[in-house]
Amino acid sequence: MTANHAARDALPHQDSVASDETNEEAIVAEKANGDLGPGASRKHEAASLTRTDATHDDIPVQPPPAGKKTYAGAVKSRKPQSSKPAASGGHIPYPPLTNDEMDRASHEREAWRAGGVRFAPLQVPFKRRMQTAAVLFHCMSIVAMVSCFWFTCANPLTWPILVPYLVHLSFSTAATDGKLACRSEWLRSLPLWTLFSGYFPAKLHKTFDLPPNRRYILGYHPHGIISHGAWCAFATNALGFSDKFPGITNSLLTLDSNFRLPFYRDWILAMGIRSVSKESIRNTLSKGGPDNDGQGRAVTIVIGGARESLEAQPGTLRLILKGRKGFVKMALRNRADLVPVIGFGENDLYDQLSPKTHPMVHRIQMILLKVFKFTIPALHGRGLLNYDVGLMPYRRCVNVVVGRPIEINETDGAEASQELIDKYHELYIQEVERLYSAYKDSFANGKVPELEIS
Repeated sequence: MTANHAARDALPHQDSVASDETNEEAIVAEKANGDLGPGASRKHEAASLTRTDATHDDIPVQPPPAGKKTYAGAVKSRKPQSSKPAASGGHIPYPPLTNDEMDRASHEREAWRAGGVRFAPLQVPFKRRMQTAAVLFHCMSIVAMVSCFWFTCANPLTWPILVPYLVHLSFSTAATDGKLACRSEWLRSLPLWTLFSGYFPAKLHKTFDLPPNRRYILGYHPHGIISHGAWCAFATNALGFSDKFPGITNSLLTLDSNFRLPFYRDWILAMGIRSVSKESIRNTLSKGGPDNDGQGRAVTIVIGGARESLEAQPGTLRLILKGRKGFVKMALRNRADLVPVIGFGENDLYDQLSPKTHPMVHRIQMILLKVFKFTIPALHGRGLLNYDVGLMPYRRCVNVVVGRPIEINETDGAEASQELIDKYHELYIQEVERLYSAYKDSFANGKVPELEIS
C-alpha cells in the first residue's frame, strides 16, 4: 500500500472522531438549553450512530444549530465566582463589642450635701482613694515638674548638675529622631497606670488586627479637654495595647512645645511620647522593626488638636476634621495605613463654658490659640472630696475603640497629589462615621450624641 492510500484511509477515521465530539457537544448543549425531552436521549444516540456511520460514506456532518452554545464553549465562557463573602456596602461589618460598665454612681448616692455640693462619704474603698490619687498625680505632673525645675534653679547647690542638663536640653533631638531611646516599658507598665485607668474606668477595644509588617498612623477622636483616654490607651500599657496588637510599637504624639519644659520633657519621653512634627513622624515611621525600616511602628495623633478641645461638651461629639489633611499627607509619604480611633466618653469627663453662651470667653481662647498654638479651656469637674466642684475629671467610662485600618499602597516616599490626599481623607472620614455608627449605642454615657464633623 502506498503512502497516498494510507493517508486516504486515515481521513475517514479522523472525520469520525471529530463528528463524535461535535455530536456529544451538541447533545449536552441541547440538554442544557432544555431542548431534549424525556426519552429523547436514545433518539439522539441513534442519530449519533447514524451520523457516525454516514461519515464513512463521506456524508457531511451538520454543525450545531445557530445560536446554540456547545458545552465546551459554555465552560470556556464561564467566569469564576469570588470565594469572598460580600459584606454590606462592600465593607466588612464591625464586630459586636460589650460594655462592661460598672455602677459608678453608688458612692455618689451615699454623698452628703452641704451648700448644694455633694461631698464624698467617709466609707470609700481604699482602692478608689488610690485611683483618685493616681489621677491627681497625672493632672498635676506638669505643674509639679516645672515647679521642681524652678526650685533647682533657686538652689546654687544644684547648679553643677543643672547647667549641663540645660546644655543637653538645648541640643537634644530625642523627641524627633525616631529612635525611642528614652522610652521605658517599665515606667509605662507601673501599677500607677492601672489605678489611673480604673478611675474612669477606661477600656481599649480591638475590632481588627493590625499586621506587624505595616506602618500605621492612628487618629484619635475626640480631643476632649486633656485626652485622658489617649493617655491610658497609648502612653501606658495599662489597657493592654501590646497584648491586643502584638508586634506594634505605638507612640503618642504631642505638641513640640511640651518638650521645651525642663524635667517634664524627660518624663513624657520616658512614657514613649514624641513630637507631632513632620520630622518626628517621618523618623518614627522609618526606623525600628526587624529590618529597621519602620515595619511595626505606629504613631497616634489627636487630630482635632486644641481647637477641638474647645468643642468638648458632655453629650456631644464635634470633630474638627474636614480641614485637617496633614496626617493624610504623612501617611502617603511614609506608606502608613490610616486607623481611626474613637474615645467614647472622652468629652464627658469635664464640663466647660459653651462658646454659644459665653462668646467673649471663646474669643479670648481663640486669640490664645492663634498666638501660642494652645489654649486654656474654661473647664470644671469634680474635686478630691466632692463630686461637683474642682478640676478633677468625672468618673465616667471611656471606651477607646480602634477601627479598621485603611491600607495605603499608592506612594512610597513620593510627593502625593492633592487628588490622592482628598481621596484618602474622604475615605478616612467615612470610616470614622462607620466606626461611630457601629458602637454609639453601646458606649454612650446616657443620651447618644450626634456626630458632627467640621
